[in-house]
Amino acid sequence: MNDTELLQIALGLLPPWMVKDCTFKVQEKRLDIYLDFPPGSVFSCAACGRDGCKVHDTTERTWRHLNFFEHETYLHARLPRTECSDCGVKTVSVPWAREGSGFTLMFEAVIMTLAKEMTVNAIARLVHEHDTLIWRILHHYVDKARRAQDYSQVQELGIDETSRKRGHNYITVFVDVRESKALFVTEGKDAGTLSAFSEDLCQHNGDPSQIREVCCDMSPAFITGVEATFPQAPLTFDKFHVMKIINQAVDEVRRQEQQTRPELKRSRYIWLKNQDNLTEKEQTRFESLKEVNLKTARAYHLKLNFQEMYQQPPELAEPWLKKWYYWATHSRLEPMIKAAQTIKRHWAGVLRWFKSRITNGVLEGINSLIQAAKAKARGYRSSKNLITIVYLIAGQLDFQLAHTK
Repeated sequence: MNDTELLQIALGLLPPWMVKDCTFKVQEKRLDIYLDFPPGSVFSCAACGRDGCKVHDTTERTWRHLNFFEHETYLHARLPRTECSDCGVKTVSVPWAREGSGFTLMFEAVIMTLAKEMTVNAIARLVHEHDTLIWRILHHYVDKARRAQDYSQVQELGIDETSRKRGHNYITVFVDVRESKALFVTEGKDAGTLSAFSEDLCQHNGDPSQIREVCCDMSPAFITGVEATFPQAPLTFDKFHVMKIINQAVDEVRRQEQQTRPELKRSRYIWLKNQDNLTEKEQTRFESLKEVNLKTARAYHLKLNFQEMYQQPPELAEPWLKKWYYWATHSRLEPMIKAAQTIKRHWAGVLRWFKSRITNGVLEGINSLIQAAKAKARGYRSSKNLITIVYLIAGQLDFQLAHTK
């Protein structure tokens, strides 16, 4: 068996395609494989699939293939255009590459696999290609996989936003809470993102009226969007974001009091953590601060009492919250009073958790993956690129990567 026959088997080529020749340049670390078809070969029409179409003419094309050890490998072929009585002259689809791509299917499959673990810039350096070409591959397969998604069973929805870079260009992520997967990602963080998701849901066999629960933060834009787009779905305000409001109030009390109580300096994280999470050194300092009559300690005590509400049985949750609200509004701690008033304005959504039991924990996990990806990549040049990465790492997409079509 000669070299061309071995290469033909390795590439999985079927008639009429065959390996005609190959050249191996050691110094340039390059392998070029030339493919061809015998004279008189016929092909299927790329438009209608009709068999037996004769070749009208050919054009020379080149595709980057997987490296042969450390040697870059390229496939070259005369790409035929066929004459079809119904469709006219059409370019043939080749079995080793998708239409319009300068890479083979096997090369793209490797890129998609690497993209889940490596940054695009790192992949580009590894394969010696420009990163824009790598992005084109990712965009193609993510878009294709999303078109095949079925959202007919989606009933519990989680919503959260994240920024492309600090303070700029937000994206909103919609998650199927049951399946822990990103359904839809779009630019912005306003009420319009809800209507955009609703349209996308319908395009994927979903039904907006089938959404039974929605979990999000207390963003007025999200609340307005949910009420307009999913009026039948009660809102659950995410525990993480509710506690964030309380923690911010505690921290504000500390910052105000620190101006007259220097012992509070560098104690921020002691008051933001739960006691169980304090280090030994932090625990010692906490015990010494707790002995002093501090406003911050009173605010921290209110925080702990609020947290305990989530440990109560459903029938005791509202009485507990009413009692906490009274303590907070009579605490003479302005930040805690404002936090309590915020809770009051979102009363039903805070208590809804005791019925729905859904949180944005899934979203927080996905957000952690997004932040880690952003940190590794040192940011993304466009929101489109970030959105593609979110789908890649959290969309549970089936890319159906194959060696041949």
